[in-house]
Amino acid sequence: MNLRHCLCALLLALTACTSEPPDRPQEIADLSPVLFSDMTTTAGLDFHMRSGGHIKNYIVESKGGGGAFFDYDGDGWLDIYLVNGSRFAAYPDSVAPPGNALYRNMGDGTFQERTQTAGVGDTGWGMGAAVADYDNDGDEDLYVSNYGANILYRNDGNSTFAEVGQTAGVDLAGWSTSATFGDYDNDGDLDFYVAQYLDFAPENAPPRGGMWKGVLVFAGPLGLPGAQDALYRNEGDGTFIDMTRKARVGRAKPTYGLGALFCDYDRDGTLDLYVANDSAPNFLYRNQGNGTFADVAVESGAALSAEGIAQAGMGIAYGDYDADGFSDFFVTHFEDDYNTLYRNRGDGSFAVASADAGLAEPSLPRLAFGTDFLDYDNDRDLDLFVANGHVYPQIRHINPAGYSESNQLFANQGPDGGHRFAEVAAGDLNRANVSRGSAKGDYDNDGDIDLLVCNLDGPPALLRNDGGNQCHWLSLRLLGTASNRDGIGAIITVTVGGVEQRIEHTNGGSFLSHSDARVHFGLGFSETVDLLEIRWPSGRLQYLENIPANQFLVIEEPAP
Repeated sequence: MNLRHCLCALLLALTACTSEPPDRPQEIADLSPVLFSDMTTTAGLDFHMRSGGHIKNYIVESKGGGGAFFDYDGDGWLDIYLVNGSRFAAYPDSVAPPGNALYRNMGDGTFQERTQTAGVGDTGWGMGAAVADYDNDGDEDLYVSNYGANILYRNDGNSTFAEVGQTAGVDLAGWSTSATFGDYDNDGDLDFYVAQYLDFAPENAPPRGGMWKGVLVFAGPLGLPGAQDALYRNEGDGTFIDMTRKARVGRAKPTYGLGALFCDYDRDGTLDLYVANDSAPNFLYRNQGNGTFADVAVESGAALSAEGIAQAGMGIAYGDYDADGFSDFFVTHFEDDYNTLYRNRGDGSFAVASADAGLAEPSLPRLAFGTDFLDYDNDRDLDLFVANGHVYPQIRHINPAGYSESNQLFANQGPDGGHRFAEVAAGDLNRANVSRGSAKGDYDNDGDIDLLVCNLDGPPALLRNDGGNQCHWLSLRLLGTASNRDGIGAIITVTVGGVEQRIEHTNGGSFLSHSDARVHFGLGFSETVDLLEIRWPSGRLQYLENIPANQFLVIEEPAP
């Protein structure tokens, strides 16, 4: 294949990184440190997430807070959707309930609210957001998970949305958390999976009915009934069918789902499904290729801690941190337990590598939710972001500063450092908040990855990456033809100087949030990609050669 198979759009070029590989380590050390600046107020994100009361009598009040980076109007700039909570007591007629909000990126570093004109201001008790072109019409649709009926907003292509959840058959009630889209049956359209947490009603759970470290806190999840996750198959006509039981992902005793991700962890060409469960073993549903799945989490080593103990699974990051060609899982957990890095051995099994990678000890004092693999400094290996924040306000009786927690950025030390991670200070990124969902994306189109962090009972944090574009990069937007329009499930490999980087294009992950659908590669000091290979979900292979760095490419799947 050649460049006639792609639609190329060079938006900008950067020259901050030296044009040749450095001869001495000192030349690398001379690069300025990468810092993140909180641009929330400057950018015009006038949003305050509210969830229940300050005391948090019930577990529902403590969990929400997701958002999305997505280009809803197709202008090439990432917009932002933020999900709000609610409360159990009714709002008086004179008080407008909090609602979700959509902010349009103006392309100059600022955003303007477009919630009402776009028609996406749901006022239910929101949890998270998922984004995908489920109807293959070229624009991004929006799914909102709630404590209550979920919402599907169909993008009508004119910067407005229509609510079609009931018509489409996906207005799932109960308490939904994360959702993920993927074409599990390889028929060219996107199916999706919705994790659910608890079968919860406040009248069945006494306020502050639990005990933690000698302090009264809300009850759950243990002791409360879990809720059944749901798998929906896209029928290609705007409707979905619930395939949970038929596909064998239903559970006789549901557990507490919080994170979910479609991914091809075994690289057999069919999408599998990974689910992070709170206080229960994780699920790893291997696609059997016949419309059904088999849970292989325990036998593969991706269900439990290294000690064989179920952990409090919250968010999921997925990426090839050790550059061995197989993507790995990272799952965030509760305080006094370590976040778990599951290294993919490439034979269908995983090894717990948290300690070996330097990630176990730094996570012990914190309670983590959102998480993302990202190459924040464009040095050609995947770094790691973790969003932290406690769930019990009553921790202030034990540790006055323990409710808000600092978020963390871990720099990958690369092959010479054994792909271990080192925690780094990164400006406003490390500011303490009660954080929940996180998403990554280049919102200012300057070639480095920024972060959106959603905070409980507060404003979000829009964290602009300052300095990550000193090294080169390449960003790809995929347009499927035989495959789903978003190209979800494609595996992209870039080769630079004989060294390969491989990224699987996924949808979902983290916690309750959606990241930039463009696939970003850091290229270090290299100005050219020697070879770009795309294995599309349809099985088609596409090759492009000698691609200049520092550009956004739109690549269309070739005809047979």
